[in-house]
Amino acid sequence: MPPELISILALVVAFVVATTMSVNMGVLCFAAAFLVGTLAGGLSEDQIFDGFPGDLFVVLVGVTYLFAIARANGTTDWLVHRSVRLVGGRVWVIPWVMFGIGAVITAIGAVSPAAVAIVAPIALSLAAQYRINPLMMGVMVVHGTQAGSFSPISIYGTIVNGVVANNQLPGSPVLLFLGSLVVNLVIAIAVFCALGGLRLMRGEAAGSRVSVAEPEMAAVAGGSGAPPARSGADSSSPGAGDEQVEHLDQDRVLTLLGLATLVVTTLGFGLDVGLVAVTVAVVLTVLSPKVARNAPSEVAWSTVLLVCGVLTFVGVLKSMGTIDYAGNSVASIGMPLLAAVLLCYVGAVVSAVASSTALMGALIPLAVPFLLQGHISAIGMVVALSVAATVVDVSPFSTNGAIVLANAKGIDRDVFFRKLLIYGGLIVTTVPFAVWLAFVVPSGI
Repeated sequence: MPPELISILALVVAFVVATTMSVNMGVLCFAAAFLVGTLAGGLSEDQIFDGFPGDLFVVLVGVTYLFAIARANGTTDWLVHRSVRLVGGRVWVIPWVMFGIGAVITAIGAVSPAAVAIVAPIALSLAAQYRINPLMMGVMVVHGTQAGSFSPISIYGTIVNGVVANNQLPGSPVLLFLGSLVVNLVIAIAVFCALGGLRLMRGEAAGSRVSVAEPEMAAVAGGSGAPPARSGADSSSPGAGDEQVEHLDQDRVLTLLGLATLVVTTLGFGLDVGLVAVTVAVVLTVLSPKVARNAPSEVAWSTVLLVCGVLTFVGVLKSMGTIDYAGNSVASIGMPLLAAVLLCYVGAVVSAVASSTALMGALIPLAVPFLLQGHISAIGMVVALSVAATVVDVSPFSTNGAIVLANAKGIDRDVFFRKLLIYGGLIVTTVPFAVWLAFVVPSGI
């Protein structure tokens, strides 16, 4: 059996064992990376460790560590409280605000993981406090960041448009941007309606506007209804709890300055979000050691192990040539439309467990040979490939999905992981076909 097929079979076995026996898949993938890499791929231990995602490790640890400190000193409560005030207590608006913020941040040039790392902790804190379905909130944050990810000045947009130009293919930066925006917006609307958004809206219509005077914490896993309405003086005037949340002491002011530093340095100067988050967390720990003493235990270590193990094995697959093997096999098919849809699926599946940014520059060249034949629209194929390879970043094995998983509050993370995995699988199986049907088929019939 070819080593490429052995590596694919090992990945399938790891998925099956992890889902049927409740074993952390990261541990399985570390073992698989070692066994498959050395026995089937002939890789050295150093080559196996080359696939370890050190940057993502630092992002996950740094962001969750920082926001653990922010929760401990009440900064997240303050931010949640202020956010709900800004939307007038209309809880159903909150997911759309998070979607919009993510879209704007990426559209003006931020890479989507940085945007998710900034928005997701606040969004999921809001979800826990106001009984918004955490799955809905998390995936809307990710789809929001992907909605703006292909603007002409964004990271993804710049990469794709550059690859198109270098391969002398016709391109349309505007259609690329609008294609991603519309697809992610349609998905977000469907998610909002399916995962409790309509119930939140009906609660508003019935007069169930959330009181900002005394927000209620909710530890209900997967809850999606609006919080119960308050009445009388409680809903119209601040109480003792409200004054406590509104108070800005020294620790909260310093934390807010730290979060502002995170936003400015990562979005404005392109610094690594993980390294900046760790640095800010260390400064806050030194200034307030008592408040931060429990923060290390609140880092989502099981999620870190899960994601880093899977991506290490994906690195082994790349080193063994498994991904190139699959892509070249698809591209060599003589039927352009069939090759196009299969390439969309290859992009979606690989991106669900790997870096979308790295994939952008590799996928489109695979499609160049039959795009130059003129049987299908190069512009439509580029849009379809780009959207298919990024919309799947809701997967818990992608950077964005992993950040969402690590920041989930008040719920069983194992349960949430399975929900996120199922949702990611649904996106992987349906969206590539849909974008192929919308952008490629009309030009290839």
